[in-house]
Amino acid sequence: MDTMVAPTAAEAVWIVRLRSHPQYDFVRLKRVFTEPGSRHQVVLVDVRRLLQCADRDDTDYVLKAVDDWHAGKVRGIREFLDPDNPRVPEMPYVTISVRRGEGLLGLIGVHREGVVAFRNGQHRARYLAHAGALCMPVEVHEREADLLRAMCAAPGDPVAEYGEV
Repeated sequence: MDTMVAPTAAEAVWIVRLRSHPQYDFVRLKRVFTEPGSRHQVVLVDVRRLLQCADRDDTDYVLKAVDDWHAGKVRGIREFLDPDNPRVPEMPYVTISVRRGEGLLGLIGVHREGVVAFRNGQHRARYLAHAGALCMPVEVHEREADLLRAMCAAPGDPVAEYGEV
């Protein structure tokens, strides 16, 4: 997974590589829940799959594409994520659930689809996707981590394969 650098257990910062961002080619993210026993895990997600699941959220807080943001919002998030900024931003924090997808003629189908809701970090996630990130770390409660991996894990997710790093 050449677009993501996972930290060792002693490190506190994750590096997310950006493929199409002229201002900088990576961002740094740190964990939201750092206290021992917080019962949260980091999952490396495929950004495209994560946002597909987030677009299914029906709470009316799904952001538009970055191209539709006003210039001040784009500039603000770009400055906030800038790796030269001494403050390291937190990785997005999400919840996930499943529902039955639509079937034939709009009826309830048999396949399950993930629905992601952002507790924090939706602007970050959408901007990183716009900047060319293929995968990124997000934090989720441990009881939802396996479901998030099943629905959105990045290929070669070391957390999914080897446990939390």
